[in-house]
Amino acid sequence: MKIACIGGGPASLYFAILLKNRQPSAEIDIYEQNKSDDTFGWGVVFSDETLGNFEEADPESMRRIRENFVYWTDIDTFYGGEKVISTGHGFCGLARKKLLLLLQERCRELGVRMHFEHLVENIDELVASHDLVVASDGVNSAVRDHYSDSFQPDLDWRKCKFAWFGTTKKMTAFTFVFKETEWGLFQVHAYPFDEGRGTWIVECREETWKKAGLDKLSEAESAAFCHRLFAEHLEGEELLINRSVWRTFPTIRCGSWRHENVVLLGDSAHTAHFSIGSGTKLAMEDSIALADAICVNLDSVPRALETYEDARRIDVLKTQRAAQTSLEWFENSERYIGQTPQRFVFNLMTRSKRITHDNLETRDPELVARVDRVVAHENCVTDDNVPPPAFLPFQVGDVTLPNRVVVSPMCQYSATDGVPDEWHLVHLGSRAVGGAGLVFTEMTNVTADGCITSGCAGMWNDDQEAAWRRVVDFVHGHSAAKIGMQLAHAGRKASCSRPWEGDAPLRDGGWQSIGPSDLPFGADWPAPKQMDRADLDRIRDAFVASAERCLRAGFDIVELHMAHGYLLSSFLSPLSNPRTDEYGGSLENRARYPLEVARAVRAVWPAGKPLFARISATDWFDDEDRGFTVTEAVQVSKWLCQAGVDVIDVSSAGNVPESKPQYGRMYQLPFAERIRYEANVPVMAVGAIQGLDHANTIIAAGRADLCAIARGFLADPYMVQREAVRRGVSQHNFPPQYLAAKSVR
Repeated sequence: MKIACIGGGPASLYFAILLKNRQPSAEIDIYEQNKSDDTFGWGVVFSDETLGNFEEADPESMRRIRENFVYWTDIDTFYGGEKVISTGHGFCGLARKKLLLLLQERCRELGVRMHFEHLVENIDELVASHDLVVASDGVNSAVRDHYSDSFQPDLDWRKCKFAWFGTTKKMTAFTFVFKETEWGLFQVHAYPFDEGRGTWIVECREETWKKAGLDKLSEAESAAFCHRLFAEHLEGEELLINRSVWRTFPTIRCGSWRHENVVLLGDSAHTAHFSIGSGTKLAMEDSIALADAICVNLDSVPRALETYEDARRIDVLKTQRAAQTSLEWFENSERYIGQTPQRFVFNLMTRSKRITHDNLETRDPELVARVDRVVAHENCVTDDNVPPPAFLPFQVGDVTLPNRVVVSPMCQYSATDGVPDEWHLVHLGSRAVGGAGLVFTEMTNVTADGCITSGCAGMWNDDQEAAWRRVVDFVHGHSAAKIGMQLAHAGRKASCSRPWEGDAPLRDGGWQSIGPSDLPFGADWPAPKQMDRADLDRIRDAFVASAERCLRAGFDIVELHMAHGYLLSSFLSPLSNPRTDEYGGSLENRARYPLEVARAVRAVWPAGKPLFARISATDWFDDEDRGFTVTEAVQVSKWLCQAGVDVIDVSSAGNVPESKPQYGRMYQLPFAERIRYEANVPVMAVGAIQGLDHANTIIAAGRADLCAIARGFLADPYMVQREAVRRGVSQHNFPPQYLAAKSVR
């Protein structure tokens, strides 16, 4: 097999080593446009887990690399005039130049041919003359651009500027520095890579960079500026330059990593922000997967490349998602200035969602105990035995929730003529007895034509009100939980079968749906009736009447459902609201009707009783100008607060079937967090919050005020009670019938 590698970085070198070691007959040439020891950057950093992968792939390379590593277990964070240390981690660093030279030496021993200061000018010719071409030519990949129709690259240029310096400062930990200045916040990512040198990356928002005049400084002048800025932390040591110019980080994704006999490797195919780990790690793991795929598919390069991409894509995607979340945390780190140092560090440590409260507690129990105490004291809990963050009470209006864990509204489709029965009593009652601080009813409709299905619950007549009062009385009589009702109208998504009966628009026995216009939800859905003035008034008044029934039934909280493409949500999104009157067009107009409903309900719902609103914060389109956006959600949240809403419940999607949410753990949390800080309003997070560990993480970091869990409570109604027993939470309320459970550990 004749193979050409374009780019002489760790990806090409390591791939060549692995393949040549297993297939000695392979002819491998590496073409690098720079000198053999010419490299951008200073050091690379790996985790203990990554080293295990390298050890298995080629023990000899790993032996030589390991001999040159420096190891450490701590993370030092300088913030707010304090240094906070977190321990129990595991990292190692190595000079990037040293890594290249070690890999080059191994390549020579195995017979890999390397051509330095050699620019490949005719890509097509190289491709035609080789069985396989490996393109690891970096972020600015010429190969990726040459075959862009096949690779379908997407480059997302981010909001920060960074410069990659070296330093003579001796470090024994991964180091973060956050420095407030007259121009804005500067932050440092630093780590050692040998006994006397380290990497010192300076990062700031682009607007801060410009305000400081760094856009007008040379490389040397920038280094001098940063040296003065961080003189206290450099402690007299130098900043070193090596093409240390200010750059913008691009998040690179490709629709495909292969074109005929050409494959992308490392940064040419994908990037992950340096705050989550080394791009070198990703590239070398790519190399392992590609070598494996070729060795089991020697008779077919196309099949080998398909096998490689199938094996790597999911892992890379997971890393990119974590890296993107981390990247966005650093882009917006200024919003957290004001948190206590311990809480800030916890926020920093858990930013990517890979490390959680439990995970960090295993690594560094002392730090997490300090964080728990700080969070408890900030919430006026001064007991010696402070509870974990999710067990802290939350005051909203005149209502105190005993903890921060909420049973999210979950449709049961089991009512008769909108009347809840024993199923609803047991479903909601068991979760209240199970220890949740707040239990929400399912989406409960304000009119008969507002039901999704014939099994949906309602709150428009006396029978329904009486049945709901029975549920409320049970929750109040047998638990410490509060109970809320989510009021809604399904809009153009009404008149469907139950999920287990087809989950589709009814063809027989259906009813007329309504919406902002006659635009149907999907191509095979019936057209709704466009709401006229009479319809707008009727539904607004129905929300008011249902809220009054909630008051009589004894509910503690009402939530207005303005999410998931139901009626009020469909007014907010331009994709579902093409009206041209005062209720469509601009954001102000699209929000007009939901705000009218909110104000009308607030007028009859007592001031001391909380009013929530659930919104879909985004329609999930890559084009930020298409659909309802998070920026618009921030503004709508501000307006809702002005209308009397106390808490914003932040979900997403549902307005159009074309939305493509990027699911994953706590995947909607960044939207809630942004609304919390930019709209200055309490928020409830929802979406793949997987139990109390996630809830503790979210509350301790200050990303949300409440955590709503749905499917987790379907599987385990007593998750809160169980966690209270496991942790010995003395503040948690147990029903007297269940007091014996407190001793079961």
